[in-house]
Amino acid sequence: MKVIIRLFFRLVRRIIGPIMLFIDWITTPKGVQRDVKEQEKIDQDTQNMTLYQFKTCPFCIKVRRHTKRLSLNIETRDAQHDPGSRAQLLTGGGELKVPCLKVTNEAGEDRWMYESDDIIHYLNAQFDREQTNPQQNVTRH
Repeated sequence: MKVIIRLFFRLVRRIIGPIMLFIDWITTPKGVQRDVKEQEKIDQDTQNMTLYQFKTCPFCIKVRRHTKRLSLNIETRDAQHDPGSRAQLLTGGGELKVPCLKVTNEAGEDRWMYESDDIIHYLNAQFDREQTNPQQNVTRH
């Protein structure tokens, strides 16, 4: 019976997953437009970040959409299909749970953040000018 249930849910994921990705693709948010120097600084700051994710996980899609909205260039790793990324997530973060944002500070220490809402809150605090400076005008395209 367990095998039948697993096969059923695997079939559901194979049908719904591509639909979710298509909807994400056609409704992708436009990113924040910043001046070149500011975007370069943000790109440099995000070089120390890695998002471990599953392609069709709804919570991962939520975080990826938010990074697009903030125009953040964060490396993504597929912890579902890439055994190396999966092992890094288990070894470093301690759990095979996604989304997970790994942030490496200047001292080389890693911080592993789980939970999509926590990740989004962190990214807003670090990079969203509207959150940190509401009187500054941000152009969205």
